[in-house]
Amino acid sequence: MRVTLFITCLVDQFFPNVGVSMVRLLRRYGCEVSFPQSQTCCGQPAFNSGYVREAREVALNQLNAFEGAEYVVSPSGSCSGMVHHYYHELFADDPRLAARADALAAKTYEFSQFLVNVLGVTDVGAVCPHTVTYHPACHGSRILGIKNEPMALLQHVEGITLLPLPKAEDCCGFGGAFSVKLGDISGAMVNEKVDHITETDADFLVSGDMGCLMNMGGQMKKRGLKTEPLHLAEFLYRFSS
Repeated sequence: MRVTLFITCLVDQFFPNVGVSMVRLLRRYGCEVSFPQSQTCCGQPAFNSGYVREAREVALNQLNAFEGAEYVVSPSGSCSGMVHHYYHELFADDPRLAARADALAAKTYEFSQFLVNVLGVTDVGAVCPHTVTYHPACHGSRILGIKNEPMALLQHVEGITLLPLPKAEDCCGFGGAFSVKLGDISGAMVNEKVDHITETDADFLVSGDMGCLMNMGGQMKKRGLKTEPLHLAEFLYRFSS
């Protein structure tokens, strides 16, 4: 099975271990993994800020970068959601490009979706005798409908103690441009989120999007919390290797 990585800006620039973990897990299940060097941002920051022409230019580059892929897998429900729900809109005035956008969306998966729903894997052989709480990132859960896949993977980790996160589906306040444009509101939201994480006293906070984890992790570090934020792929690989 051929998998082409859509590795996202935050993972590429700040959290390469997430990408490395994803590659090693996918190879464990026989995937032939490739990485097109021409890929860039998915265009979401420009699109959400109203720069539609600029977002379309970036999205066109992505259509070209992933043209020959069998499956496209990303460590982000947010960036995958952009491809699934907004690329068609960007190219709605061009049937040929709209068809290519639809084709890319049909073969694009967030990491846990691909592992569980395509590869049929729920048990990666991980052993983790620690407490873990899980944050369902908004775009993954609300736009892509990712609900059960991450929990199925976590529930099969031997020795794990999963602690419910109070008000888990509340946004952490990141939202990309939202946290920049409305910093005070974003700051209040992440403070409330970290209050709930503190209530769990978990050893690890796991999620599927590095934007959320970066936002919550910054506030957790500021407070001196012992809870370590980890992307699901990095968590599964760390405790199964």
